[in-house]
Amino acid sequence: MTTTTDAALARAGWHKSSHSGDEGACVEVARAPETVGVRDSKDPAGPVLLFPPAVWAAFAAAPPRS
Repeated sequence: MTTTTDAALARAGWHKSSHSGDEGACVEVARAPETVGVRDSKDPAGPVLLFPPAVWAAFAAAPPRS
């Protein structure tokens, strides 16, 4: 079953994180107008975490924790 969110994220396109290494531990992000999806690049048909754009922007802008 495809939802409106699934279709919007598919149109937006999935992009691998620039912080992912070459060892296969990667996440992909797709940004649609009303949501941001995050998934495991090794399992594109698997689960997707959905975030409101403002929440994702705050997460992405946060400094790295040591």
